[in-house]
Amino acid sequence: MIQEAADQNDFEVDVVAPTGPRMQAAMATPGNGPRPDPGDLVGAAAQASLIDYQKGAVVSRVLLKRPGGTVTAFAFDAGEGLSEHTAPFDALVLMVEGEAEIVLSGKPHRVQAGEILKLPANEPHALRAATPFKMILVMIRA
Repeated sequence: MIQEAADQNDFEVDVVAPTGPRMQAAMATPGNGPRPDPGDLVGAAAQASLIDYQKGAVVSRVLLKRPGGTVTAFAFDAGEGLSEHTAPFDALVLMVEGEAEIVLSGKPHRVQAGEILKLPANEPHALRAATPFKMILVMIRA
């Protein structure tokens, strides 16, 4: 996994290089060390403009990080994904652009721009980009 921090509008940006057709989870896990506070989003912004695609990669940008949860924008190039993993907290996927397949506890869900999907805590899930897509992930740590 390659991580490149960019000082762009006071947000943290991670670029995750693929490790084959599937990728390891791009989100921070215990042991990766503390991540800097990216600051808050200031003013209004078009959701699709929060993050850019990069060929052959998954890009993430932390928009808000607090003890109670995080809000992160993701951009997936077509065919890219995150391998099956679990998270100890509930999360909401807010689809901004494109189309993805999210497998949740073995059941596939085809989601597209304008749709929302809940990822319950401790349930295995994986993502794959059917087309280039952008999403906002809201993780609640309560």
